[in-house]
Amino acid sequence: MNIGEVAERSNLPTKTIRYYEDIGLIKPKRSENGYRAFREADLHKLAFLGRARALGFSIEDCRTLMALYEDETRESAQVRAVAEEHLNAIDSKIAQLQSMRATLAHLVHCCAGDNRPDCPILDDLASLDTHQR
Repeated sequence: MNIGEVAERSNLPTKTIRYYEDIGLIKPKRSENGYRAFREADLHKLAFLGRARALGFSIEDCRTLMALYEDETRESAQVRAVAEEHLNAIDSKIAQLQSMRATLAHLVHCCAGDNRPDCPILDDLASLDTHQR
C-alpha cells in the first residue's frame, strides 16, 4: 500500500504517518524508486498508534506500548502499569479542571453582570492572592 491508501485505511493524516516514521514508531519498506510500501502489519501498527493517541497516551507511552505489543513474552502487568500511570494523570487533570470550574463558577455567580464597573472576576484575576476557592 502507498501512504495515501494506508492513511485512508488507518484514518490518520499522511503527515502523522510520516512523523511516526521519522521518530521510528513505524518502518515501512521502500520500493526501488524510494516510495513507501506499507504492509498490513504497518497498517495495524498505525491503527494501534491512532487509538493509543486518541486515548491521550504520549508518544513515549506509545513507544513503550508498541514494544510491549510486539513482545510476545511481555507480562500484562507491564501494560497495565503504563495504562494505570496514564489513568492517574487523567484523573489529576480532571480534578484540576473541576477545581478551575468551581472557582470560575463562583466568580461568575458573584458578578452582577450589570453596567457598573466593579467586577469580582477582574478583582480576583488581579489579586496577588493565588489560592483557589
